[in-house]
Amino acid sequence: MVDAHRVRIFLSVMASGSVNAAAEHLGLSPSAVSQQIAALQKETQLTLFTRDGRGIAPTPAAHTLAQESAPLLSELKRIDAVVDDLRQGATGSLEIGYFASAGYRWMPQLAKRIQTKMPDLTLRMVLTEGYPVGESPPVDIDVVPVDPTTSVRPGHLVTPLMTDHFVALVPAGHRLAGRRRVEMSELAEEKWISNDISAGITQDMVDRACRAAGFRPRYTVEAQDHHTATAFVAAGVGITVLPDMASRSLPKTVRRLRLTKPNPVRDLVALTAPVARTNEAATLAVDLLQQVAAASARRR
Repeated sequence: MVDAHRVRIFLSVMASGSVNAAAEHLGLSPSAVSQQIAALQKETQLTLFTRDGRGIAPTPAAHTLAQESAPLLSELKRIDAVVDDLRQGATGSLEIGYFASAGYRWMPQLAKRIQTKMPDLTLRMVLTEGYPVGESPPVDIDVVPVDPTTSVRPGHLVTPLMTDHFVALVPAGHRLAGRRRVEMSELAEEKWISNDISAGITQDMVDRACRAAGFRPRYTVEAQDHHTATAFVAAGVGITVLPDMASRSLPKTVRRLRLTKPNPVRDLVALTAPVARTNEAATLAVDLLQQVAAASARRR
């Protein structure tokens, strides 16, 4: 097995750019760092660095190893924290991941409720949306829309939270502004504004619904978040389709319309990591998440 301590030193050299700089950052001697890098190369049977003038240059193998090692070491660090808590008979920390609209709508309430019930808990909340598949920060609980690329994680406990319907936002002076509902096909000729970070699963759901209605949306603005997209709608630039959760606080110059034929939806779930299943704080957090989500669904 690869020695994790040596990998940490290797990552420091990669990030620092030289053995001497890494040694200074780690509080080690340059010779100690060099010895650990040499041992890692022998252990892996890989050439990780080559001479480059007076310094060193990472090989393609080094770049690949660094890319694959960073998230694993982050997970090991989290497991170390769990082990420390277990030794002390406590569950003193909890990390919860979220996507943007859940962060705005749910996470402040959730954090307040958890801190009220467990005031000594160290709570960390992390935006896990927008990362490439498999590269989001490891967390104890991750709140995500159901999608094969994000929500299928071996060993994770899946807890359903709610179903979030999509709606259309149009300017107050728009030809459809007086309606309560609109068929998706009626938006075919509109100027569209995207609102999903990094063209993720939410935009993909919208695009699939448009194709089912017989057209492809013509995007004229790429906003990548619902707050900015809503501002473009308010200015009369175009329309946007987004989850209802992201449309609860609107300017007076924007109207929200229910969608039909089809009405895209996204199912929201909480994923509990294997290391957190016995964590009392994680169990409490999931219970509270279900309560917050249920209240949110009733206000729709």
